Amino acid sequence: MRKRLIVALLILAAAGAAGAWWWQDRDGAAADRLTLYGNVEVREVSLAFNVPGRIAEMAVDEGDAVLAGAVLARLDHARYRAAVEAAEADLQAQQAVVAELEAGTRPEDVARAEAGVDEARAALENAEIQYQRQQSLARSDFASREALDDARTARDRAAAQLRRAEEDLALARAGPRQEEIAAARARADALAARLRIARVDLADAEIVAPSDGRILTRVHEEGAIVGAGVPVYSMALIDPVWIRAYLPEMALGRVEPGSTVEVTTDSFPGRRYLGRVGFVSPSAEFTPKTVETPELRTSLVYRTRVVVDEPAGALRQGMPVTLEIPLAETDGPTLADDDAAESLE
Repeated sequence: MRKRLIVALLILAAAGAAGAWWWQDRDGAAADRLTLYGNVEVREVSLAFNVPGRIAEMAVDEGDAVLAGAVLARLDHARYRAAVEAAEADLQAQQAVVAELEAGTRPEDVARAEAGVDEARAALENAEIQYQRQQSLARSDFASREALDDARTARDRAAAQLRRAEEDLALARAGPRQEEIAAARARADALAARLRIARVDLADAEIVAPSDGRILTRVHEEGAIVGAGVPVYSMALIDPVWIRAYLPEMALGRVEPGSTVEVTTDSFPGRRYLGRVGFVSPSAEFTPKTVETPELRTSLVYRTRVVVDEPAGALRQGMPVTLEIPLAETDGPTLADDDAAESLE
């Protein structure tokens, strides 16, 4: 029994030493920092016009550093500017129609409609007198039947004209229908949308840097005819700088997003860059699909992204770097205790 206890203690000590390997420095003292090795992520974007046309200007060349919002290239935008002007004119005309309908009938138009009613009423009265005269003459056989019929027709026509004049006056006083106003407004809205599209097309005749970066390739030259979406430049994004590293499973509970990171490179070993942990993958990588033994569990790694502040342009894409991450305190069992417990199982 005593021999078995001694063996168990030896196993516990060995397991504890193996589990604490990640947490000790070269002198054997307990470490509170984790050293990782990673690479600056390659982040590129292809830049293209969103509309077709002929390239009129290429403002930057390969290797040039550009700032966010800088114009990198322009198309010949005469056609797109003309489309904007035409859309503006159509919208202004339709807005005038809407304003006219909303204002209602002008007083001058109402007065003209009233005059038309008076004129039609006078014409009807005269036609009625002529008809009565022809009717009296026809009874005395001094007028033909045909003349009487013509007088009756003229009277009826004058009466119809009076009714139409009165209806016109009523419409003039009532003003436009609400349905007509709504249709005119809808037409104005459609023309406004067309104007916005024309302005977007005009703006898309320029390529603008989406962020700070450096031009990698210049694909076309001035005078080339390009279609929408055809790459013209490729640009490396340099702000912010992202570093990809892999966090061991044993350190997963002590490194959190937002943790401070010190970054060093082989090119400038004495220079340190400050960063922060921006992302820790929720899923493990580089491990068997089914973990069956305690030894395989220690091979779990989690992809980690570190965002570097103020890189000063020295961190190039793809560059290998060394990361120093302070470890947070943990209230749970130590890693050595966990490994020893697993060894005794």
